[in-house]
Amino acid sequence: MRTSVLYSLYQAQADFLLPLRAWARTAQAFFGFANAYPELHVLRRATAAWEMIDRLHLGHERPDYQIKAVKSGNQIVPVTEEVAASTPFGSLLHFKKDVEAPQPRVLIVAPLSGHFATLLRNTVHTMLQDHDVYITDWHNARDVPASAGRFGFSEYVDHVIQFLQTMGEGSHMVAVCQPAVQALVAAAAMAQAKDPAAPRSMTL
Repeated sequence: MRTSVLYSLYQAQADFLLPLRAWARTAQAFFGFANAYPELHVLRRATAAWEMIDRLHLGHERPDYQIKAVKSGNQIVPVTEEVAASTPFGSLLHFKKDVEAPQPRVLIVAPLSGHFATLLRNTVHTMLQDHDVYITDWHNARDVPASAGRFGFSEYVDHVIQFLQTMGEGSHMVAVCQPAVQALVAAAAMAQAKDPAAPRSMTL
């Protein structure tokens, strides 16, 4: 209940500031030419202030990965996004390609640090050239119902294990930044349990 009230208050603040942000965006566009003239100190500072006002908004919707095709070998192949597994907290997103030769499966464990996994779209795009790529597409915390329970360190590790098991034997894992520890623990737990889906390699 307390979290939902905070989200409601934040949304009310964002709605209240919407006209001010629209005005600031217009002023910034109108006086933006001043940035090219160092001698116009006042206008340059005002433009910077208007830009900061415009940036008071934080987006709540995940942007698109915008990966429609990729060069694999000597050909351009289309890429489609498929949800291979899903929980209230995140989805295992598969970037499926229609290629003849099988490629190594790799799980990219994206950070859960207040931004979306789409921040790694360039990493995904590069790895898609030679790999069968999956990614942990974490959901926005504000959209997760309280009835889903907690999501702490152990639950994070459980998700990584579950996603690797969904991908199957012989997969590789790349953990980017924040989830390196959880990925390491997941790999160690799977190795100790002799889980056949334990990652074949791990890059932190």
